[in-house]
Amino acid sequence: MRIGVVSDTHSRELPKQMLEDFKAVDLIVHAGDFCSVDVLDQFKKLKKEIRAVYGNMDDGQVRGLLHRVEVFPCERYAIGLFHGSGPPRGLLDVVKKEFGDRKVDVVIFGHSHHPMNEVINGVLYFNPGSPNDEIFAPYCSYGIIELSDQIEGKIIKVRS
Repeated sequence: MRIGVVSDTHSRELPKQMLEDFKAVDLIVHAGDFCSVDVLDQFKKLKKEIRAVYGNMDDGQVRGLLHRVEVFPCERYAIGLFHGSGPPRGLLDVVKKEFGDRKVDVVIFGHSHHPMNEVINGVLYFNPGSPNDEIFAPYCSYGIIELSDQIEGKIIKVRS
């Protein structure tokens, strides 16, 4: 199974490269900060299953449609989804604390706009970065996670 992973789109134009890549995934996961339902609707036009949570910058309309945190099954794995909160420094600790003792194989989060693809104590912590932030992110990016006998995450840089 291929999962397209994105976060922190902030009502900005979505890269054509990402939208094209997401046509070939089985599931799209958005870790929050759409900022308006218009962006959520853009993803729905791809006609893929979407899992998403709201972020700190999302308006009331988005918050009315989505949860703050989710844990859901995907294949034989459990995926945790949370935007994140607080300052970027220490974000991983906030994310780990949010899931506590819940059994998860993958934790997808956003908020910092900084990509992360790291296995810690058997759990993949995956932040796709932001596909369209040219100010705070080190580069524009999104991700693909492949689920098979193992879990493999890839950060994909948006080509200029």
